[in-house]
Amino acid sequence: MDTSKTEVTFRGLSIPFPEDLSEDKRLQLQEGRYKSDEITGALSVIRPGDTVLELGTDLGVVSAVVANEASPKAILSFAANPTRVPYIRAMQSLNRLQDIVAVRHPLSPDTSAEQDKRSLGSPGSFSSLPALADARRVETPTDLLDTVIDKFRPDVLIMNIGQDALSLLNPCHFKDVRAVVMSFCPSVHGREHTKACKDRLLSVGFQKSADLSTRAVWTCMRNLVRMEPPSPAGGWSCQVARLQAPVVVPPTHRSHVQPTGVLTAKGQTVPHAATWRNARLLTLPPARPEKATRLPGRWVWGGVLWRYFPHFITESVTRLWVLEHIDVAQFDGILFTPKNPKNTGPMPSFQRAFLDLMGCSLPIHEARKPCVPDELIVPGQGFGLGQISRGTDRFTEAMALRFGHDVAPSGSEKLYISRSRLGAGRGALLGETQLEAYLEDEGYEIFHPQAHSLSEQVARYKAARQIIAAEGSALHFLAFVARPDQQIAMILRRRSSATQHISNHLESFSGRVPLCIETLRRQWMPEGEIRRRLAVGEPDFAAIQAALVTHGFITNGPVWEQPVEETVQAALGSGYTQLAPSDRLAG
Repeated sequence: MDTSKTEVTFRGLSIPFPEDLSEDKRLQLQEGRYKSDEITGALSVIRPGDTVLELGTDLGVVSAVVANEASPKAILSFAANPTRVPYIRAMQSLNRLQDIVAVRHPLSPDTSAEQDKRSLGSPGSFSSLPALADARRVETPTDLLDTVIDKFRPDVLIMNIGQDALSLLNPCHFKDVRAVVMSFCPSVHGREHTKACKDRLLSVGFQKSADLSTRAVWTCMRNLVRMEPPSPAGGWSCQVARLQAPVVVPPTHRSHVQPTGVLTAKGQTVPHAATWRNARLLTLPPARPEKATRLPGRWVWGGVLWRYFPHFITESVTRLWVLEHIDVAQFDGILFTPKNPKNTGPMPSFQRAFLDLMGCSLPIHEARKPCVPDELIVPGQGFGLGQISRGTDRFTEAMALRFGHDVAPSGSEKLYISRSRLGAGRGALLGETQLEAYLEDEGYEIFHPQAHSLSEQVARYKAARQIIAAEGSALHFLAFVARPDQQIAMILRRRSSATQHISNHLESFSGRVPLCIETLRRQWMPEGEIRRRLAVGEPDFAAIQAALVTHGFITNGPVWEQPVEETVQAALGSGYTQLAPSDRLAG
């Protein structure tokens, strides 16, 4: 080897030799062997116009070759060693690639110093990171992959980050990433770590390209089914995935967002099994469990099973539309994962009662440990909170044909659905008992749904011609049987986007826009509380009366008096913080 050389021509590019470059890498560059498997894999999966994210580069050679030969739109490359960044940028300029490739290091000025950081461990964390004399730690922004992927939207990911690869892969969603080229060194990083990284890629849908992969480099691709929110217009929300021997993975703890869901027999994520709220994915792709028990039979996927009624009727029944499209006699039950795996108490009766109202006798089964059903059909999410609160055509059709079909109307033609017996701790409309007295004088029956069975509630809602209600989950339940010939008015107890979900649900399922009465004078939240459903509002009684008169719910009469301040405060109690008039709760 000619050690006097200061640069080499590598695949048509001029590559200067850094002073600290090892003899082995000099020889690899001179002989054209440098990163050959990684380059071959990258060039095989990158298409013209792709965006490419490279994580853990040493010399910047791989991204330079890709930029020169594959015609990508842009490449963002993170360097393993901050001292390499000036060298890589000079090499890119030398080869006129600076307009295609951007290089940075997590600790360089390119990255905000205010970002949260997570240690990547001691020197050598990146497989190509040279030893540092002072053994300083190398850091990168928390959830680097998700953060960068969300902003840069790469089509292809090239990874060479060694020991900490798994800590970056596990929380990553790989949004829109079509292919991954990942370098391993099993002799250094261990077989278990290498296998865990490969299993994680498999769990989110990637498959190894055998002819492009070696012991040291794994090139994998996936047929991208985009993880995107469900739409009432259709798409995956109206599709059914049919799986043989899939793996159902329950959550390990209760959390707003949980790793849980369904994997194929090969360990790939099943996007149809995901649960979304608004535009947020609540069920992250889980890792493949080491052990899973066989669950004999054929099952229908139900999703996440809530024990809290408002979320059960909006997020646990969203796939029941499939009952109109299968022979239920051929199935063994509906398979759910629990929202709270630590809650092992008796199941609430409303879960079974709701299925009975759907004309479904299939048993409910909660998967509390990973299991492998012989066969599972996975309907897409046809309903929920957010845009999907309007429901897909298939979901609304199934509810119209099945829900409460055998329940006869029974009760008053004028109904007020009250929250007054729930207490302020569940979110309240202050002065509601006084409001009830006014409505009783107008011929309205005061109805407390929690005191009645679901069948009784359906009967009363079917019988009513005019319904007034304090805003809450009872209106979601009403929407399943509401009709266009009914008048429905919703009195808001909070300024929240959640009320729009209720309104959309009522409008879409009944065919008639409900009257929304927002006359709040003040609203409060329990001190230190963040759950928006617990908001307490004080309405303007005279304004409520005027709205109801205008829209024909009541007759005109003496002005409804506002409860006195002492009554309001007594009903509210202590421990509440008044919100500013402009405050609007997010959900």
